[in-house]
Amino acid sequence: MSAEHPCSIPGGPRGVCQTGDVIVGGLFPLHRQVNDTDTSRGCAGFSPNSFIHTRVMIYSIGVINKSPMLPNLTLGYEMYDTCGNVSMAIKATLRLMDDRSNHGHECLSLSNEYTASARGAKVVVGEAHSEISIAVARLLALPLIPQISYGSTSELLSRKTKFPSFLRTVPGDSHQTKAMVRLMETLQWESVGLIGSEDEYGKYGVESLIDHMSITDVCLDFKEILPMNVFHNRYTDRLTSLLQTVNESTAEGIVIFTKTSNVRAILEEAIRLGVNRTWIAGDTWSTSSEIRSLKGIQTIGKVYGFIMKRNTVPGFEEHVRSFTAQPKMNDSFFDDYLNQYPACPSPTADITPNGQDPQNCSFHDADEGSATTNCTNIQCLTKHIDQDMSYSIYLAVNVVARALHRLLKCDYMKCNRSATFSGRELLEEIRRVNFTMDNITNIAFDQHGDPSIGYDILAWGTEDGTLEKIGEYRASGDIELPEHLKNSNVTVTVHNCSKACPRGQELNHDKNTCCKTCNFCVRNQYSRGGNETCRSCQEDEYVSPERDCCLKKAVAFLKWTDGFAVVLAAFGVAGLIFTLLVAALFIKHRGTPIVKGTGGNLCFLILVSLATSFGSLCAFIGKPTDLSCKVGLPLFIISFSLCVSCILANLFQIRVGFAFNARAHDRLMRFNNPVAIATGCVSIQAALVAAWLALAPPFRQEVSTYRAKVVVQCANGSDAMFGATLSYIAFLAVVCFLFAFKGKQLPDLYKNSSFITVGMLVYLVAWMLFIPIYVNTSGKYVQAVEASAMLVSNYSILCCHFCPKCYIILFRKELNNERVILDYIKKHYESKGVSPVTTDK
Repeated sequence: MSAEHPCSIPGGPRGVCQTGDVIVGGLFPLHRQVNDTDTSRGCAGFSPNSFIHTRVMIYSIGVINKSPMLPNLTLGYEMYDTCGNVSMAIKATLRLMDDRSNHGHECLSLSNEYTASARGAKVVVGEAHSEISIAVARLLALPLIPQISYGSTSELLSRKTKFPSFLRTVPGDSHQTKAMVRLMETLQWESVGLIGSEDEYGKYGVESLIDHMSITDVCLDFKEILPMNVFHNRYTDRLTSLLQTVNESTAEGIVIFTKTSNVRAILEEAIRLGVNRTWIAGDTWSTSSEIRSLKGIQTIGKVYGFIMKRNTVPGFEEHVRSFTAQPKMNDSFFDDYLNQYPACPSPTADITPNGQDPQNCSFHDADEGSATTNCTNIQCLTKHIDQDMSYSIYLAVNVVARALHRLLKCDYMKCNRSATFSGRELLEEIRRVNFTMDNITNIAFDQHGDPSIGYDILAWGTEDGTLEKIGEYRASGDIELPEHLKNSNVTVTVHNCSKACPRGQELNHDKNTCCKTCNFCVRNQYSRGGNETCRSCQEDEYVSPERDCCLKKAVAFLKWTDGFAVVLAAFGVAGLIFTLLVAALFIKHRGTPIVKGTGGNLCFLILVSLATSFGSLCAFIGKPTDLSCKVGLPLFIISFSLCVSCILANLFQIRVGFAFNARAHDRLMRFNNPVAIATGCVSIQAALVAAWLALAPPFRQEVSTYRAKVVVQCANGSDAMFGATLSYIAFLAVVCFLFAFKGKQLPDLYKNSSFITVGMLVYLVAWMLFIPIYVNTSGKYVQAVEASAMLVSNYSILCCHFCPKCYIILFRKELNNERVILDYIKKHYESKGVSPVTTDK
């Protein structure tokens, strides 16, 4: 294997390379920025972490070359420092794509894939920052040279129509932002603030966060987008304004979605201003030792971070100890490291000339003026080996090796195909890679070039800045956190915003802010407190006075134990007994004139209908059912109609009997059929009731409009049909009233017409009073009103039609004699000077 050697580009980025049969390109931000004022060096802000990452790639390639995976091939590398700058990265990429076998051509010919990649790098590992990877991916998309990033997470890079050759060994921002929002939900945060930057990583990351937050209850308190590169000395006012916004906001957490250099500027200003909040770190800085080692970093508050599933690169720590122990190395990157952090002259030195401990392993920028005067133990590099991005680089190199093994048809003895192949061929094999690394991490790419790898959730130690894994987020969307974090009992934040409410109240947003306050539920709604919204109860429930729960509504109906029902039942039973006694009395004296004068057999039909009407009262007391509703009113209407019809037939018969005018008598005699008259009158009512039951019958109804009760009652079904049947009974009663009133002129020993007149008048008045009372009554007593009207109607007939007859039968037996009746009739007409046997009136 050839030794490492510098391969820097004149006027461009510095680099290191090693020859091989297949060259793997590498792009690393060894420096954080381009220094426009330093023409000799070009870049400033050396990053020890990025230097370690270059060593991971070199080490991983060395491990592959020593393994039998590519038996008769050697992997080489060509790595460049992008200085975190797009222009530098483009120069380095063009160099990697360059066919250097023909130095006579100034420009790179892109006539076909082989021209671009046959002798240049076959695959590029890098870069760490998304905005740089996007620029590089645009170039590599032309010849379809595979690019595998170990740190770029921008969701834009998943668009294969724009970046067909881009893949990565870290989850994309979409997964990361989903994980962040799940963390916010699990921590029960109500609001957050977002800080991003104008580069691709920050801009698309913030947009993705907002998209995922839009389908949750997490409110966006503020959003700040900073320039692509924020330098503390040039953007002091902007940073001060940003931190003032942070300090005045009601956000429970602040998400910083930008690159490490910008985060450093933000947090240095936060330390200076004494801002203490809870922060969420993106994968770019969640494990940054550079940020964690800032003086006063413990004063900024809690920091939660997301990083790809962390693992250790096997044997890498021993490799670092080994290469740092060598006295000389032909490596421009290592030279930069030694220039930035001079090695102590002897590992056994106890004190440096300025009194500092040589074993101090904290890295400081030379720009701060301390690194040039202090020496650093070179073995300190081992203390700054991360387990996230380093492992991603390790995965990327192994992905390339596995793909080459398949592409070149290797069998651990030899590779059966030469190393001449196109970028498209290698790209296709990389896309099909699926293996488990070190029996720990499974790596495979989806159609977007993203791996199916979750995140570890980290917390920074508040005192020493150490990293502690507190949970994990899986690609399936599940998140695991300690119970004490998930079950927070905080009800009011330090910004006086409510997160949970007492029972009977709900959270409401204050106007134009994310802050919530607790307000009482409206009258007919309830809340169990917490973060529940107020809601209505079901129809059979009502809200408690405290508005904290629903209470079951009492079921109200006219119970048998109700005082009103007891009275009604008592009158109903008394009426039924009285009716039966009257029937028994009339049966005993059925041959007497008074029974015959009451209608003969028709009077028994009247008594049966009255008994039925009294019995129908049972359907109006107790819990209504569909059957009781359909039986109650229709039964009363039919029975009472029969009763009135029989009385009308009896009155008509009496009228015919005293019609002494021959022509009138003959005309009326044709209609003198009491049974036919009663049947005809009842038939009309029966037809009305049948139509009512067929079209819109009465039914059981539960009325829930009352606050604390559900009234179970019978609804009429059709008020029009109900009114029609009552109107028909009223019509019959009026006709009876007129016949009876007219009959008062006839010789009536028993005052039958007078009593019937009073009875019909009582009935008409009772139902005239019933209508307004019925309309204005609600609840369970609606049926009591109906039953009361029925009782009055029944008693009007019973008392006015039958009681006088019973009195005569029992106490005035001398009047219950046919001879007495004839004498009374004769005297009646003689007193008026009329002979009862004349034919002319």
